[in-house]
Amino acid sequence: MRIIHTSDWHLGQNFYGKSRANEHQLFMQWLLEQIKLHDVDALIVAGDIFDTGTPPSYARSLYNQFIVDIQQTGCQLIVLGGNHDSVATLGESKQLLACLNATVIPGALNNVDEHVLVIKDKHQQPCAIICALPYLRPRDLVLSQSGESSTDKQRKLGNEIASLYEQCFERAQLLNQQQDKPLPIIATGHLTTVGASTSESVRDIYIGSLDAFNASLFPAADYIALGHIHRPQKIAKTEHIRYSGSPIPLSFDELTGQKSVFLVEFKQDKLAEVNAIDVPRFQAMASLKGSLIDIEASLAEFTVKSTDAEPETTWLSIEVAQQDFLSDLQSRIADITEPLAVEVLQLKRARSQRQQQIAQLDNETLSELSVNDVFERRLAQEDFSELAQQQRLERIKLQFNQVVEQVVEQGAQVETSTTEEAKA
Repeated sequence: MRIIHTSDWHLGQNFYGKSRANEHQLFMQWLLEQIKLHDVDALIVAGDIFDTGTPPSYARSLYNQFIVDIQQTGCQLIVLGGNHDSVATLGESKQLLACLNATVIPGALNNVDEHVLVIKDKHQQPCAIICALPYLRPRDLVLSQSGESSTDKQRKLGNEIASLYEQCFERAQLLNQQQDKPLPIIATGHLTTVGASTSESVRDIYIGSLDAFNASLFPAADYIALGHIHRPQKIAKTEHIRYSGSPIPLSFDELTGQKSVFLVEFKQDKLAEVNAIDVPRFQAMASLKGSLIDIEASLAEFTVKSTDAEPETTWLSIEVAQQDFLSDLQSRIADITEPLAVEVLQLKRARSQRQQQIAQLDNETLSELSVNDVFERRLAQEDFSELAQQQRLERIKLQFNQVVEQVVEQGAQVETSTTEEAKA
């Protein structure tokens, strides 16, 4: 019995103004080929199908078309809701998709038994039992009480999540006893666990409630398929608790690792093997860091645009680590990249340098600074390196100067009035 474990598709993501529709479509085609190639019985998508609760129509179309296409392979589909997904959006087509061999669990259900499912193979024979748990919203599990500390709330929520897993696992064990032969038990989840390595595109999901779930509280399932963290990884030094990661890079800092899905194989009721299947990169992306000279040297390695055969455009993130951040950096980078088959989506200065500049000002007191000094110090804490941000910066400066002029003018009027009254 084989399953493929994936998660965090984020269909509909707007990536610095760029659509990921083509990448997602190519990924789905590739995934269907892997399902056929490895004779997969079930596909588990552990949350965050969509990037937002109100996905664009093309994202919904991709999702629906994939469900139609996977039906032709005989592979059962299990979709779990994530923190980015709307329970209502995923749930609206739940009954309809059930007719297409797809089970959708958008959120926590009232009946624990509804989270425990029997997976059937292509011959409609039971091959596994799954404790299908999606992203669990705190309001679905606990009620806040007056006087509770944040620590109390975290402990209570962690205990409730652990209890729900245990209840599902106990029901799975009872269901397993009713089968003709023992089946592997698989659990799912969409949450942060202790020690998981995150990336810039991962948004905290238990802010103010639970920072991370202790992996030791998971039940003794044969495999635990997790979502939410975008880097593929094992948890708590185990083979059977894993994040599959996102199939495409959702931020530039995810370019350093290989994207993959996990092919999980069971022999009878035991986990036999877990192999990562590398996902091809469907859009060329690169992250460049260093001084302006270093970046110019790196850019020289990219392909020049051609009128004969247009090369693939590479999306770039450029981080300039130059001490004196140039005001004309945007135009200089534009001039360098104009003949190249690249598109700069992100241009920023090194954060560490901004922090160093701020740290140097820690000993200054307010009395030593002018109004403009205070304003400039505050602006230094923000990133205005991109074109849209620079335009916003100019508007902010203009409005600030207008306010200062009004305050100075009003002050002068008050001073004149006070002097005239004194003379009278």
